[in-house]
Amino acid sequence: MLAQREDALAKEKPMNLSAAAVLTSAADAARALWLAAGLPAAALERLQLTGTEPAAPSSFAIATALQASLGAAALAAADLGAANGGPAQTVTVDAADVVREATCHFTLDGRKPELWDPISGLYRCGGGWVRIHANFAHHRDGVLQLLGLPTGATTPRADVEAALSGWSALDFEAAASERGLVVAAVRSAAQWQAHAQAAALAAQPLLSIERIGDAPPGRWTPISPATAPLSGLRVLELTRILAGPVAGRTLAAYGADVLLINASHLPNIEALADTSRGKLAALLDLRRDEESARLHELVRESDVFLQGYRPGALEGLGFGPLALAQLRPGIVCVSLSAYGSTGPWATRRGFDSLVQSATGLNMAEAEAFGESAPRALPLQALDFGAGYLLAFGAAAALHRQRQEGGSWHVQVSLAGVGRWLAGLGRVPGPGTPWPRFEGATEESDSGFGRLVAVRHAARLSATPAKWLRPSMPPGTHPPAWPARGA
Repeated sequence: MLAQREDALAKEKPMNLSAAAVLTSAADAARALWLAAGLPAAALERLQLTGTEPAAPSSFAIATALQASLGAAALAAADLGAANGGPAQTVTVDAADVVREATCHFTLDGRKPELWDPISGLYRCGGGWVRIHANFAHHRDGVLQLLGLPTGATTPRADVEAALSGWSALDFEAAASERGLVVAAVRSAAQWQAHAQAAALAAQPLLSIERIGDAPPGRWTPISPATAPLSGLRVLELTRILAGPVAGRTLAAYGADVLLINASHLPNIEALADTSRGKLAALLDLRRDEESARLHELVRESDVFLQGYRPGALEGLGFGPLALAQLRPGIVCVSLSAYGSTGPWATRRGFDSLVQSATGLNMAEAEAFGESAPRALPLQALDFGAGYLLAFGAAAALHRQRQEGGSWHVQVSLAGVGRWLAGLGRVPGPGTPWPRFEGATEESDSGFGRLVAVRHAARLSATPAKWLRPSMPPGTHPPAWPARGA
């Protein structure tokens, strides 16, 4: 099975946070991903990964991970198009370009949005450090309530610091988790390796592609040589922040019709303006029977179902992978989790920054910079790496579906990406300054304002990656599919 081959890949290079670890080249990392997914080695001749580490101010091989995962995703998409009548294409991903894309650098009407709530971030407390994620108001207010502080946006950060002085890091993490909040105690690599979830994660592949049902091979409408490789592919996206939206945006860049489903009662952050490029944006409240029924209708006409909710959340609403495979035989289900699909933390909420803290990455980065306080990676490397791997997994599973039929389930976790990143080796010293953004952005109208954002980092030789639809707020479009290829 693919999952077994990928499990072997995951175990080849265990998590190693030593600064002396030997660097893996981006080409070798991409080759390992490609072959583990069961794709033909000959196609790798058309993948060009340019530039070298370091490409960011980090001791981790961030560009290597992002180049390998995005390169594999773009090449798999290009090969799907070639199998459907499109041209055989060369794919190029430059180290500096892929780092730029992963910075979330964008402006709206000349304004650079603030993507972090003032309460979010690292705090010293009794017995260590904790990281709080408070970008959603209900998460912020839950933390404030737990600390006995007034809820709302006016509570100062200094009050949070004072309240946390009476907590141990692990006790606060546990209490927050019991309330469904998003908090992580900062651990060293050794502390994480002693955790039961680290052991569970080590037994899981970086990218799992599993057949979950029977179905005949799919038939797609042939495309012309000038058509984007994923033209006509329908991707139903139910994601939040940030890896899932990046995956959908990546597939949209290669021509897929991506329908992002949100709900009016769910909060969003301003990064939505950047990550919604190329997508249709509709609203459905799955708590209402008639709107849940509408999602069932959309699933029946979908090729890919991409979701980034906490494990078990959509299953409880009738949209788990097995139910989807029965509803739409031949579908490719793509799932993101924070800490993996099994283990005591399998259902725990988490975001990139929290996973960095919990799994030892922040302490290892601090050591490389000669600092005692935890140091975050300079960008959301786990989110973007996971997003590109989700897009790659979707394309790889579609290859398998076309060849042998079946319904498929693709799984990636943020913690698994962190483990993989650590296994790629360390950059000597503290890395390099940021690449410049001049000439790397594009400007477009959007439903959020005039958007200036970084161009997509993958270059396809015959059909350049681009987003044909402007970024629009949730609810702009009806929950309906356009005609294929329209």
